[in-house]
Amino acid sequence: MNKKRLIVAFSGPSNSGKTTAIVKVSSILHDSGFKVCIVKHDPKDKAVFDREGKDSFKFSQTGADVAVVSPNKTTLFKKDTSTIDELIELFQDFDYLLVEGLKTLELPRISIFRDRLDDSYFSVTDAIACDETINKDEIPNNIDKLDLNNPEELIQWIDKNAKRV
Repeated sequence: MNKKRLIVAFSGPSNSGKTTAIVKVSSILHDSGFKVCIVKHDPKDKAVFDREGKDSFKFSQTGADVAVVSPNKTTLFKKDTSTIDELIELFQDFDYLLVEGLKTLELPRISIFRDRLDDSYFSVTDAIACDETINKDEIPNNIDKLDLNNPEELIQWIDKNAKRV
């Protein structure tokens, strides 16, 4: 099956609404029949996926990479980081790959802001999605301006600007 294989990244400060925006975009795309994959960057290595005492945790403690396969999902616990190319290869069959974070990756990027802009994101940003708490006149002219509360508008931008892989 021929998939779109579009990849786009979302960045922004903590509590700016990145996860909410990605959830809304992903839900709309999924409901429209598209296969969506999401990669979340965990820069501080603090995400907890498995609990002590569980078999997968015990397996992982041995230093092994672990895959947990059940009828409805596969969970992979790998002992080192993955490149975006490895993740693309892993997911293979997708229409949209949405990446949260990973500012250093050269990807078309929507940065999310509420309450205040952080100009340290401008150099890696192609579009800014914000709400009415942001003065859009403070956004540089070379950056597209999107309405954070309009996920359809974000999807239109993604369809036009995402990287095809």
